Amino acid sequence: MGTCTDSHIVLVGMMGAGKSSVGRVLARKLGRELLDSDEMIEARTGRTVREIWAAEGEPAFRELETEVLRDAVAATSPSIIAAAGGVVLSADNRAVLKGAGAHVVWLLADVELLLDRVKAGMHRPLLDDDPEGTLRRMYDERSDLYQEVADAIVSVDNRSINDVAGAVLRCAG
Repeated sequence: MGTCTDSHIVLVGMMGAGKSSVGRVLARKLGRELLDSDEMIEARTGRTVREIWAAEGEPAFRELETEVLRDAVAATSPSIIAAAGGVVLSADNRAVLKGAGAHVVWLLADVELLLDRVKAGMHRPLLDDDPEGTLRRMYDERSDLYQEVADAIVSVDNRSINDVAGAVLRCAG
């Protein structure tokens, strides 16, 4: 694991944990590029996450998720990477995260906070039918996987984006 001066910082966590928002602050503070998985997928395909999901289903989306993760960690200059929430579901992706020489930080959020944040987000097709039940199930499924890849864990509960970004920098230094 490198320090934040010479390696990527990868933010992992559930949808709504603030990976993109915290990533933007970190990128600005460190003068780095932000590589956001969802934005990279949308730029690559010319379609939204929801459109890909609807047209081709979850397996096709997960494949794109893996491609952009590999591309992001292969970038030569240290970047801030906001990884897709489900990226840890794949053992291959977990191996990429652990073997990339990057500093992986799990943004840990309480399920109640996540529910509040994702209610407004219409680009989250996994939550269409039963947001609360689905989110709780996903949280249970993924917690151990986030733990497995994380070099550090930062709680986002009751903290501003800037406070979380500062905590990430402290544990990545």
